[in-house]
Amino acid sequence: KAMYTTYFGLKEKPFSIAPNPVYLYMSRQHQEALAHLTYGIQEDGCLALLTGNVGTGKTTICRCLLERIPEKTDVAVILNPKISSLDLLRTICEELQIDCPLDAEITKIYIDALNQQLLRSHAAGRTTILIIDEAQGLTPQVLEQLRLLTNLETNTHKLLKILLLGQPELETTLARPDLAQVNQRITSRYHLSPLQYDECVAYVLHRMHIGGGGQSRFFSDRALRILYAQSKGVPRVINLICDRALLGAYAENLSTVDKAIMTRAAAEILHPQNSKGISSSRIVLILLLFIAIITIPAIFFISPHLNISGKKTIQTPVEYEEAPPISDSRATAPESQENISTPTTVEQ
Repeated sequence: KAMYTTYFGLKEKPFSIAPNPVYLYMSRQHQEALAHLTYGIQEDGCLALLTGNVGTGKTTICRCLLERIPEKTDVAVILNPKISSLDLLRTICEELQIDCPLDAEITKIYIDALNQQLLRSHAAGRTTILIIDEAQGLTPQVLEQLRLLTNLETNTHKLLKILLLGQPELETTLARPDLAQVNQRITSRYHLSPLQYDECVAYVLHRMHIGGGGQSRFFSDRALRILYAQSKGVPRVINLICDRALLGAYAENLSTVDKAIMTRAAAEILHPQNSKGISSSRIVLILLLFIAIITIPAIFFISPHLNISGKKTIQTPVEYEEAPPISDSRATAPESQENISTPTTVEQ
């Protein structure tokens, strides 16, 4: 649990970025997206496409879809699209637990084994789905291989349903002339857009309710407006900012996230370099002032013992010019060096 969960009476963090379908807020467009995907895998289509910007909830919708599919469904999931055509076939066979040599270097071996498994599953009344996340990373060669897999069919049914989840660049790739045949196989597609303001507010309240907050208002209206302006309605960014804002309110012993806390939370999430830079500058300034307070008095104390070069000098007695001798009839010749060091006695 986060530090603030007990403070706010929550059972868990309501704004985790994990794609937990329990927290899925079914806005109008999320309902439409889920309906398109359901149609794509249940009807006689072979390719379904869901696109959206980073953090709009594509993976969460997919998890929700997997919870609603019929029991007689076999699913293969590929999370790393940076693979070759051969690796694609090898991974599909491994995910579906198909008995074939996984170290083979010939695509036909995997395609034949996959086709036989799909025919057996279809005869048993089962459906097979292939889901590829982050599909914008697929190369044209792999996309072409997927098209060839859609040719695995009977006279009346496609044997493999393929669901592609990706960022908008995937649509750009599929629009290439050399991928026209792949693009034409897509029977259902939907693009997720960011939430509107009223959806953003409902999204926050929904997640707080699921997290155990009930119907209490933990965010002021002005804070929610700041949240929408800074997050631009992207659910993942909303989660990050709200999580930091609740932590900030907990640190200041506040029961509600106000505008100031939300503004600071958004700055820490969206502009961490600027925030660190400001803090670092303050720290450096304090250190410089501290050093100055210590060193300036020390410099004044030590300076008489230092020359320009910074080296310590040895003080020597100052030599004064000897005064001329006073003329006296009793003056005698200078005494020897030995006599100079002997004190003179005065007779009484």
